[in-house]
Amino acid sequence: MKNIFKLGLLMSMLTMFFIGCEPQEFDSGDARESYPPSAEEVTATVSQGSDAYHFNMVSNAGVSGIHMIKWDLGNGNVAEGKEIVAYYPLPGTYDVTLTITTNTGAFTEKVVAQVVQEETDYSIFTSEKFIFLSGGVDDLDGKTWVLDSLAQGHLGVGAPGTVGLGYWSAPPLAKQGVGELYDDEINFNITGFAATLTNNGKSYVKDFIAGNPEYSNGYEDDTDYVVDFTPAPGSWFIEERDGKSFLTLSGTTRLFPIFDVDAANGSYEILKLEENLMELVALGGDGNAWHYQLIPKGYVKPSVAAELLVADVSATDVNTYEASLTNLDIPAGQAINGVTFDFGDGTTMVADNYTDVVSHTYMRAGTFMISAVVNTSIGELNLSETVTVTANHPDYVPFLLDEMVMYNDFSEVAMAAVVGEDCSVVTMANPARIYPNRSASVAMYSKTDNQYANANMKLPSGYRFDLRSISTFKIMVYGKAGDVVLLKLENTDMEQAWQTGVELTYTIQNDNTWEVAEYDFSGAPTADLSWDPGLVPLMAGDVTTDDRYSHDYYDIVRIMLNPGVGEGTHEFYFDELAGPHVEGIKSAQIK
Repeated sequence: MKNIFKLGLLMSMLTMFFIGCEPQEFDSGDARESYPPSAEEVTATVSQGSDAYHFNMVSNAGVSGIHMIKWDLGNGNVAEGKEIVAYYPLPGTYDVTLTITTNTGAFTEKVVAQVVQEETDYSIFTSEKFIFLSGGVDDLDGKTWVLDSLAQGHLGVGAPGTVGLGYWSAPPLAKQGVGELYDDEINFNITGFAATLTNNGKSYVKDFIAGNPEYSNGYEDDTDYVVDFTPAPGSWFIEERDGKSFLTLSGTTRLFPIFDVDAANGSYEILKLEENLMELVALGGDGNAWHYQLIPKGYVKPSVAAELLVADVSATDVNTYEASLTNLDIPAGQAINGVTFDFGDGTTMVADNYTDVVSHTYMRAGTFMISAVVNTSIGELNLSETVTVTANHPDYVPFLLDEMVMYNDFSEVAMAAVVGEDCSVVTMANPARIYPNRSASVAMYSKTDNQYANANMKLPSGYRFDLRSISTFKIMVYGKAGDVVLLKLENTDMEQAWQTGVELTYTIQNDNTWEVAEYDFSGAPTADLSWDPGLVPLMAGDVTTDDRYSHDYYDIVRIMLNPGVGEGTHEFYFDELAGPHVEGIKSAQIK
């Protein structure tokens, strides 16, 4: 075993910070405490540690006026403190640089020693952590890691000294489409302990480091910055300090695990390192703890499997169904964090315990889709089953509201969503907040080269428009004079819903002003489809008085601009869709 210490300008037994200076010159409050020591005054002692690979290093720096004592060990690792233990497991010649920084930021930097290591600590090549990180000596190409983008907390931030998730824990795919972050990768190779960051020319970095000279053309994206950056290969190492494991990254350019938070000394505490999972936390340049979760490139994590069990218990409890999870498979390391059941009639129930059995009683007849969204540790699992309730519940009492109902005002009320079919329907600022529509937000409809494109509002299963008391629909419109706005009712339970429709039109009277369009279906007949004997549709001369149509039938409103015109682009604004009472009652409970 042979280790050589070359200590240029080193006084091994020096106990005072400066040679030939009065001790009081460095007492707290002394005028000189804002000045860094000269190069001649910076010294350190280096001695053999507990074995051939560890070395004790002690700076001669005092305490007064000193802000930081930092060591660059020449092996890619840095450390802070008056006394440290350095680890050199591989042969080589290492220059040890000591930097003394004062409270005012002034500093002196000096090579204080040279360590010549001629021994090899072969235990690192069999260390589980080294192998998990790099693939070990058998993996000539090293091992490539990516952010575990589908996991909760793959990035996070918290208070110093924590695991870095207290302030923010990134949900799955939180940064999808942001700076191509999820395309970046970092490779660790045990040969030469090489670390290679691949970023396709751009990196995503914290805002406080975006101005670093190594970065250029930065622009803000989702609170942080995308920058142009070409990283050079660097080095990595894992070392133990104070009973904890740390991954240290260094190189001729900045080097970081995909997202740059300006980690102190390029050091990342290893919270967990397994064959297919790595969790790190670093002290960022903002003083916060930053969390990372990575997985090997190409690795597909085992997912939770489950089935939705729906039981009809109507024999003992009329129109009642129970829903629960069955055939569960929860791989080691995964978890179910909650289940949301949706009974398809507007009733939802959140079960914090995935073993809960949820019970729901339907008051109205109809076909309903029961679904379950299973919130797992690696994303959502969606399950569904369909049930048909053949009759209204005996306790159901129809309720007719003798007033119009606001369905959707695109600001505060949304009984059901209005969506576009073959057209665009977006909520945006009111183009003219004038009487009779001073609301802040409205819907904009736009179609191009499609004669039957429509905006529509479909009621949940079991709900139907009731035209018996009130048969008028209203909508605010704003567009070009002469444009025609059609409003149509249909029954989507029918295979050809368009055949069931009844429709009315309104012609816009003035350019670019709000008007109230009314559609009174009193006396309106269903469509005459007698021209096609194969259709054999139901027919009614007045849908508001015919019991086949007046209630328990129509479930969707369609709005078309210039129907039948299929060329060009047609646009208008609309708001405050309102109409007759919508009948339906719901209830639910957890057993």
